[in-house]
Amino acid sequence: MEGELVQPAPEETPRDANPANVGLELFGYVGIEAVLDQMRIKTMKTGFEFNLMVVGQSGLGKSTMVNTLFKSKVSRKPTGPGYEERIPKTVQLQSITHVIEEKGVKMKLTVTDTPGFGDQINNENCWDPIIKYINEQYEKYLREEILISRKRKIPDTRVHSCVYFVPPTGHWLRPLDLEFMRRLSKIVNMVPVIAKADTLTLEERAEFKKRIQKDLKAHGISVYPQEDFDDNSDDRILNNKIRDKMPFAVVGADKEHQVNGKRILGRKTKWGIIEVENPAHCEFPLLRDLLIRSHLQDLKDITHNVHYESYRMQRLNESNRLALSPINGLLGKDEVESDL
Repeated sequence: MEGELVQPAPEETPRDANPANVGLELFGYVGIEAVLDQMRIKTMKTGFEFNLMVVGQSGLGKSTMVNTLFKSKVSRKPTGPGYEERIPKTVQLQSITHVIEEKGVKMKLTVTDTPGFGDQINNENCWDPIIKYINEQYEKYLREEILISRKRKIPDTRVHSCVYFVPPTGHWLRPLDLEFMRRLSKIVNMVPVIAKADTLTLEERAEFKKRIQKDLKAHGISVYPQEDFDDNSDDRILNNKIRDKMPFAVVGADKEHQVNGKRILGRKTKWGIIEVENPAHCEFPLLRDLLIRSHLQDLKDITHNVHYESYRMQRLNESNRLALSPINGLLGKDEVESDL
C-alpha cells in the first residue's frame, strides 16, 4: 500500500551461533586494554611489597646471594674492629627492609635471615622459631583484615618465598634438610638451592640434583612451583621445565671483574672468574628469573590464596569451636555428654 512504512526484517541469528557470545563482538575501538596501563601507573605510584626469607647454615653465602639478586646491599652483616661473629645459641630472626626503585617502579623489599639455623650440635626443633615467625605474620594480617574499620591497604609482612640453602655436600639431603622442608613447604613457598655450587664439578652437581629430587619425592615434599597450582597448560609447561632443574645450583658474588673489556659480576678463583649471570657457569639466572622476573606475582598470589587462606580457615575454625564450647553454654546437653 502506498505511503505505508515497511519494517525491516529482523536479522536472524545463525543456528550454530552460541547465544552466550551473541552481541559480544565489538564494532569499534573501546580501549579495554588501557586497564593494563592503569594498573601499571597505579603500581608505579603506590609500589608493592615482597618479603623474602633465606634459611641455611652459616657460611653458605645467604647474604651475598640476596645482594646479588637485587644488585644492592640489602642484606648487611655488622662489621667493625670490635665485631666478632659468634654462633647464636638459638635461631634468631633478623629482618631488613629496603625500598628499591627501578625505572619508576618501587618495591618495598624485606629480607629475613635466620642466623643460628643448623649451626648447633643438637639442632632439634630449630625450625620452631621460623614456623612461629611465619605464622605470626599471617596472624598480624588476619587481625587487620577482620577489623570492622580496616585500612584501605593492609600492610603485608607475610613471607612470600623461603629460599633454603642446601650445603654442597654432593651426597644426600641431611635429615635436618628434609625435616625443615617437609614442615615449611606446608605453610610457605619453599625454593631450595644448592649453595656455593662452584665447589662441585658439573658431574657432581648433576648427580647431587638427582639425589635431592629423589629425596624430595620419596618424602612427599612439594617445593615451589607446586604442580597442584598450575593454572593452565602453558603454566604447566613452563613450571615443568623449572621443576626439572630444581634445586638451582647457585653462586653468589657482589664484586665486579674485568673480562674481555666488560664488567662482569662474579667470583675470582685461581682458574678464572666464575660469572654469576652466565648460565654455563651456574644457575643463578634461573633463580633470579623465578623470584623476580617471571613468578614474583604468582608467589604473592599463592601466599595469599593458598597458605594464608589455609591459616585463616584454621584460626576461624578454632574461634568457632571456642565460641560453641560448653563453657559458653551454647552446646546442648547431649552434645556436651558426647564430647565428654
